Amino acid sequence: MSSWTRWHGPAMARLWGFCWLIVGFWRAALACPTSCKCSASRIWCGDPSPGIVAFPKLEATSADPENITEIYIANQKRLEIINEDDLEAYVGLKNLTIVDSGLKSVAHKAFLKNSNLQHINFTRNKLTILSRKHFRHLDLSELILVGNPFTCSCDIMWIKTLQETKPSPETQDLYCLDENSKNISLANLQIPHCGLPSANLAAPNLTVEEGKSITLSCTVAGDPVPNLYWDVGNLVSKHMNETSHTQGSLRITNISSDDSGKQISCVAENLVGEDQDSVNLTVHFAPTITFLESPTSDHHWCIPFTVKGNPKPALQWFYNGAILNESKYICTKIHVTNHTEYHGCLQLDNPTHMNNGDYKLVAKNEYGKDEKQISAHFMGWPGIDDGANPNYPDVIYEDYGTAANDIGDTTNKSNGTLPTGVVDTGREHLSVYAVVVIASVVGFCLLVMLFLLKLARHSKFGMKGPASVISNDDDSASPLHHISNGSNTPSSSEGGPDAVIIGMTKIPVIENPQYFGITNSQLKPDTWPRGSPKTA
Repeated sequence: MSSWTRWHGPAMARLWGFCWLIVGFWRAALACPTSCKCSASRIWCGDPSPGIVAFPKLEATSADPENITEIYIANQKRLEIINEDDLEAYVGLKNLTIVDSGLKSVAHKAFLKNSNLQHINFTRNKLTILSRKHFRHLDLSELILVGNPFTCSCDIMWIKTLQETKPSPETQDLYCLDENSKNISLANLQIPHCGLPSANLAAPNLTVEEGKSITLSCTVAGDPVPNLYWDVGNLVSKHMNETSHTQGSLRITNISSDDSGKQISCVAENLVGEDQDSVNLTVHFAPTITFLESPTSDHHWCIPFTVKGNPKPALQWFYNGAILNESKYICTKIHVTNHTEYHGCLQLDNPTHMNNGDYKLVAKNEYGKDEKQISAHFMGWPGIDDGANPNYPDVIYEDYGTAANDIGDTTNKSNGTLPTGVVDTGREHLSVYAVVVIASVVGFCLLVMLFLLKLARHSKFGMKGPASVISNDDDSASPLHHISNGSNTPSSSEGGPDAVIIGMTKIPVIENPQYFGITNSQLKPDTWPRGSPKTA
């Protein structure tokens, strides 16, 4: 029981994984031809016995031929031909090597599906003829053909031309056999009536307005007589061509602005090689604002936009209906230009609530104009949470001058037009006003506090009664008796009779007849309390 538990857990999973791996290798081995070795990305056939008779193929059910990037074949004397369908499954193939074998023929469409091919090595085989049509669609970085018994004819002159126009890092020493079976260096080979063709297009510079139609003409020449065809790439506009021997025409109707900048070529091709004459199609059209969004914050605030137009359009911004003069603080920036398409933004340096509002972009050229508008909100108004305030104050800012943007002058040079963008002077004015208001409020509060403190002091020391009560006599009934202590200060003679001197401070006393329950008449110097003897 313990052994079953031991093998029923992770150990069993590892065992099953190992088994499936072995089965996978076994199935791949079954799919690999005799005399060859196969892996997930490589086929290698180098064993001459028993050798292979046909090009090696893998079974699609047991392996993935599209993952094969390299095929190496050597010493296979019975391999004589590559058929059209032999390599069609190896769409990922990059390197093909067949050396020291019996290869005599390659089908014209053998490499039609192998657009990733970069290196081909056919060294020391039995090739007598090899057409350039095999390789015309490939972007080869290396083609090695040394050691093949080529027949001296116009069919192999393309190899000489290829070496002259596109030399490889290592020059190949190629030969061909003439009628007398004599080796002739391919570099010195001369074949009568065997040369490169030529093509001549009638419209070297082509400019047309959107929606119009044009016709291109082409003439080709050469010996052998070349074939003529048109290469229009991914042309969007409707087109048709007519070809008659060495003459050809191409009709393009209702031309689209999307075709501006595209290349159209007339190609002449024969056994030796090809020539082409090309023209770039230029389409003029009115501007279109294809993208305009609300501002985004990055290093600076940016109102992004995309404009298409040819010729390049001039851009003009409006703020709340008025022309926006651009400066170093508010200006148009073009970040990416793609032929007739411009990607950029209206850049604002530290905008405030004064910059909130409607921004309209107008793009214009000689063929028309387009405009779009967005509402921008950068900051809430002071004291208002949501910042919504449709009434924008009329603030006059200093004009720092104007600046042309990257694709046209968008500044307003007319007299009497005020810039609506907020510049640093406007912000400085606002800051100064704010400081003055705050300082005024603080000063007013300090004055009120001082006034209240003074009133509090008067309430504490302002005792009621006439000044005559406070005298040098020892009158314990006076609440200020111990304050003056019967002494006179230098200022005791000032301030009138109704005053109390406390220290060095003279405080006026307000008369109150109810104080101590006596009247003013009872406090006269000649009035004495009842029951007291009158002195002489």
